[in-house]
Amino acid sequence: MSSAPVKVPRYYTVKTQIAELIDGAAPGTALPTERELAVRFDTSRTTVRQALAELVVDGRLERTQGSGTFVAEPKIVQVRQLNSYTEDLRQQGRNPSSTVLSVTRERASETVAANLALQPGDAVHRIERLRGVGGEPLAHEVAWLPGSLPRLRQELERRGSLYQTMREVYGIELSRAEDTVETALAGPLEAQLLSVDVGLPMLLIHRTAYDAAGRPIEWTRSVFRGDRFRFVAVSSLDS
Repeated sequence: MSSAPVKVPRYYTVKTQIAELIDGAAPGTALPTERELAVRFDTSRTTVRQALAELVVDGRLERTQGSGTFVAEPKIVQVRQLNSYTEDLRQQGRNPSSTVLSVTRERASETVAANLALQPGDAVHRIERLRGVGGEPLAHEVAWLPGSLPRLRQELERRGSLYQTMREVYGIELSRAEDTVETALAGPLEAQLLSVDVGLPMLLIHRTAYDAAGRPIEWTRSVFRGDRFRFVAVSSLDS
């Protein structure tokens, strides 16, 4: 029994046509207006607008209020397991930035305690940072760390990389990490910090990092701009 052919929405066809139109175009290249695109592809401006919106979410286009729609810079690649954000982007020849918003000592909530193998109420360090590259905000990150880490904020601001700070200052070596990746929509806080619209699809990554003895040494919640970021996990497989 043959299945019925899948009906492709009109906006998706137009999205594909616009993607072909901008293929190979330099970042910053301006697109024709919605009216011009509607005439070119023989469709409505509403359909064109939906196609453009999806290409913005995909990171292919960016829209500037009052200026128009432009070809976007390629997605920022890549943050890998066992590497820090700072180390990864430096290896790619990029200029990462990390703004420390706060470093506090607080009591672990039930969720934080469960992920760090602690008891609720145990003391933990909470680090909130805004991560960026080339002057563009990319991620909002909150990390929780157990143990005694004196002068954590000063040492972190001096080095920029949390893993480098843990290794060089406190002798804590990362052995493995578990990442949970899912999608989420930008709330008001993420939208303000990351200069995006409320409701933009984001990548939500929870990471638990362990030392060689298997003890949890970090639990982090990171919200990355879905239009500017790609997460890469590399695994080795036994034959």
